[in-house]
Amino acid sequence: MSETGLDAVPRFSIIVPVFRVQGFLRACLDSVLAQEFTDFELIAVDDCSPDHSGAILDEYAARDPRVRVRHLSQNAGLGPARNAGLERARGDYVLFLDSDDTLTPGALGALADRLAATADPEILIFDYARTYWDGATRRNTLAGLLDESGAPVFPLAERPRLLDLLQIVWNKAYRRDFVEEHGFTFPAGYYEDAPWTFCTLITAQRIAVLDRVCLHYRQRRQGGNILRTTSRKHFDVFDQYARVFEHLDAHPELARWRPHMFRKMADHYLTVLDKPGRLPRGATAEFFHRAARDYRLRIPAGFVRPGGPAGSKYALLARDAYPALAGLKAAGKVRRTVRKHAGKRVRQAKRKAVDLRYRALLRRPLDENLAVYSAYWNRLPACNPLAVYEKAKELAPGVHGVWVVKKQLAEAGAVPAGIDHVVLNSPRYWEVMARAKYLVNNVNFADGVVKREGQIHLQTHHGTPLKSMGTDQKRYPAAAKGMSFRKLLARADRWDFSLSANQHTTEQWERVYPCGFESVNAGYPRNDAYYRATGRDVLDIRARLGIAPGKIAVLYAPTMRDYQVGYVPRLDLEKLSRGLGEDVVLLVRTHYFYDRDARLQALQERGALIDVSGHPVVEELCLAADALVTDYSSIMFDYANLDRPIVTYADDWDTYVRSRGVTFDLLSGRPGDTPGAIATDEDELIEVFRSGRWDDEAAAGLRAAFRARFCQWDDGHAAERVVRRVFLGQEAVPAPLPPAARTVAPSPRAAAGGSVRDPLPLAGGRLPAQRESSPADATDLDAKDLDTTDLDTTDLGLAG
Repeated sequence: MSETGLDAVPRFSIIVPVFRVQGFLRACLDSVLAQEFTDFELIAVDDCSPDHSGAILDEYAARDPRVRVRHLSQNAGLGPARNAGLERARGDYVLFLDSDDTLTPGALGALADRLAATADPEILIFDYARTYWDGATRRNTLAGLLDESGAPVFPLAERPRLLDLLQIVWNKAYRRDFVEEHGFTFPAGYYEDAPWTFCTLITAQRIAVLDRVCLHYRQRRQGGNILRTTSRKHFDVFDQYARVFEHLDAHPELARWRPHMFRKMADHYLTVLDKPGRLPRGATAEFFHRAARDYRLRIPAGFVRPGGPAGSKYALLARDAYPALAGLKAAGKVRRTVRKHAGKRVRQAKRKAVDLRYRALLRRPLDENLAVYSAYWNRLPACNPLAVYEKAKELAPGVHGVWVVKKQLAEAGAVPAGIDHVVLNSPRYWEVMARAKYLVNNVNFADGVVKREGQIHLQTHHGTPLKSMGTDQKRYPAAAKGMSFRKLLARADRWDFSLSANQHTTEQWERVYPCGFESVNAGYPRNDAYYRATGRDVLDIRARLGIAPGKIAVLYAPTMRDYQVGYVPRLDLEKLSRGLGEDVVLLVRTHYFYDRDARLQALQERGALIDVSGHPVVEELCLAADALVTDYSSIMFDYANLDRPIVTYADDWDTYVRSRGVTFDLLSGRPGDTPGAIATDEDELIEVFRSGRWDDEAAAGLRAAFRARFCQWDDGHAAERVVRRVFLGQEAVPAPLPPAARTVAPSPRAAAGGSVRDPLPLAGGRLPAQRESSPADATDLDAKDLDTTDLDTTDLGLAG
């Protein structure tokens, strides 16, 4: 191992090019920085990424001196970005790591040991495994080529089948002086790995192998892979192989590799031609003719074509016989169709189950001025969709909004007056779902809903994720409840826009829903209420809830537990009410089972608390409360906008983490993680209030850091940003106000006319001063607020 120190030469320089990977970047960087072998530098190149990736890199660089960041002034592409990293590399060996992939634990140590055992070869080839969104891991199928039982170091001529490995740069460690001696760099364009990989391998004299998976190659469902992109840039492959043969021409001593490179070239060209969706319509014949030209230009003397179908395609290239190739592909398509006949019959049977009228409606033109809204599995208008609906009426008045609600709610007259609505699964429901231009929901529409070309789907979500969501839930069966992750992601594939409240949320959504949506970093529209409410509004809400003047209102809002069947109370509410004293009134918003509990009703009748479980607008409850007590509910992120005390009651944190999984350590006590005081049992919770720790200076400091992290984009204009981006096709403007320019609703004490610095008695504690509002963001309630008896549990991968 090399000496340590800022001026020492590290053993490894790990180059990470970065572009639009904010959802995966932290996992990549963490996989490197967590390695037990620490003699490395990590050179991250921000390729002018338009998302938050550059800021994430700067964040890591600020806390770890091994991370060095280079920001490019304009997007250059993968190859030039790697070159920019090479220019800064100081290590003995260079490794390349794509920013959505990860090193396996112990990888660097294993590489260092193998390099030492093989006396520093020019190239060390190691193995990798593909990882998939569903948790599956599949090792490289050609792993047998990395058998270490032969000579520890060898030239490629002794093991030429290594050329059959995937043409990638990131499964090899390159000795830096070897790279610099031969002037190897990456070209621009698609398939940039081909000339680098082939030219380095045929040039090296000393190669070694390591039969160990050192890297996990992430297989993204959508995006992140040029091979899934329809583009004329696939024509770049011709330039890349021109570079390979230029290298051969410049080095006559490498002439023996010309037949190998010719075959690799022909195979690669045919692969581009064979794979559907790579070449634009009408470009296939042009590509074939260029491939045929290269074939005839570069065919080595005495070259023998392979046998079988591949050899037949070689012959067609040799004759530039595109019509014959097209016929060959058509015949292959027929064979594949026959093989898939059984699957087609199954799909046909499913299609027959779709309502015939709905299919007819799907053929009618879209109504450009129709929007469909739904919230919480077709319950009453609420949450972010409702705030978007109200703002759209103002900014896009020509768009008519219709809400989807359940039949029993419509029949009961529960839908507010003036709101047009349709009953779920009614004839008009299928009509509006088929023809609406805009679809807005905070969960998902049913599987049977077809997303048409031209429709715009806004997924607003309903919470900042503390708990694991989406594909992360595969690791937590108690939370997943047997959901189909394939269906979950098929629903997420329909999203065009995904609304986010803060950077943490954006990164989580892009990682756990690996789909093709655009993140709208606008804040949560429902939280605009916290910046628009007046002191009069606060007092009116308290009066309607029955909170006596001068009382300190503490809102207790716990979340559900996936590991429990039914509701198990976490607190003795009578004991808590008695312990907090007569100056305090408890507002209790529990899981939906609890509001049917006779004990709760009895406590309310005795005046020990006010049951607000059925109150329809949670934002009103937050505005009315002087403080919040919650466990792991996402209501904490919303409430943080108000800059009022938050107390975390976590009596089962370890169990919750094991059963559900979390995205950060709420109880760490670190600024940004923990919103205020923590209690783990009833007596400690009472003591937190009686001692004044619920809002002392330490709690206020934690609250400020929590707001800075999670209340990032809310300022009272989130709904406007969303409507302008989604409905009007504009930029998401206005930009969020600076923290100091935001004005949040006054506290109940200030609204009542008292100075915000006047104390309120609390059995030995006090209500300290309210502070100026800082970066604001919004979140939402989770499934605790919903009657889930008829819930499609496959939809529970959405936040809350």
